Amino acid sequence: MSSTPSPEAREAARAAARWLTLMEFDGDTFDSAALQRWRDSSAHHEAAWQKAQRLRQRFAGVPASLGMATLDRPALARRAVLKRALGVAALVPSAWLLGRALPLEVWRADLHTATGEQRSWTLVDGSTLQLNTDSAVDLDLKARRLELVRGEMALRLAGNTPLSVQSPYGLITVNRGEVCVYLADGDCRVSVLSGSAQLQPLRGPSLSLEEGQQVNFQASGAGRVRAFDVAQLGWRDGVLVAQDQPLGHFLRELSRYRPGVLRWDDSLEPLRITGSFRLDNTDRILTLLAASLPLDVHMRTRYWVTLTPRKKLA
Repeated sequence: MSSTPSPEAREAARAAARWLTLMEFDGDTFDSAALQRWRDSSAHHEAAWQKAQRLRQRFAGVPASLGMATLDRPALARRAVLKRALGVAALVPSAWLLGRALPLEVWRADLHTATGEQRSWTLVDGSTLQLNTDSAVDLDLKARRLELVRGEMALRLAGNTPLSVQSPYGLITVNRGEVCVYLADGDCRVSVLSGSAQLQPLRGPSLSLEEGQQVNFQASGAGRVRAFDVAQLGWRDGVLVAQDQPLGHFLRELSRYRPGVLRWDDSLEPLRITGSFRLDNTDRILTLLAASLPLDVHMRTRYWVTLTPRKKLA
């Protein structure tokens, strides 16, 4: 049995899939130099790209039966069918690469959410568990333990009996109150909304957190404890909040809630954004950005969106 890919390998596979999709759909403006710099920057990147290229070759051919099935259609309909088919053929290797990059545990998790979805559950002891977009959790309530396999969760204890949250980087024991845990590719962020929690990294000393405190930790230990901005936890109410935030940061967060590809010109990164945005309609968020900032939204499809600076009229 193959071992679970490391966080670095999974992130490289996701990036390779994005590069492959960009190459297939934006061939005329594709930045091959930027791709080469990305490949050269890491052995993980180069290995993921080589795998992507092998997959691209494997899926390059469109079955002859698919082409024959379109021959008896009118010209416009035939072109539309072939365009859709070729689009699917281009996306298959990217989707396969992404699927292979994710641990099997994600697909077998007891509770999970799709991209853009938030859900809540009441556990047998009365505690409340909420999952953010693209998240997965395994339950072992007899042992008073959850495992955050992917994504982000909020847990509110119903009583004072501790419950533990296992992550790839260590164990979080919630003593009472409510915590949020976000599992990124390189570390894990723990925020204590109320009550207290105990953090035990895989290596290094344990750490106690109290109400209003937050820390990021890795297997090797925890970083600096700091106060957290409650706005970053707005997802629990289905809201994405920004307070004088760089647009690039906001868009990276928004992309977690949208399926497909969301791209933007580098020159848009430093623009500032303030507001509260409902996550149940991310298309509307993009429309609001275009109405309040000097940018244009180009939707090739709902799953392929590019933001560009608005051209000044002469």
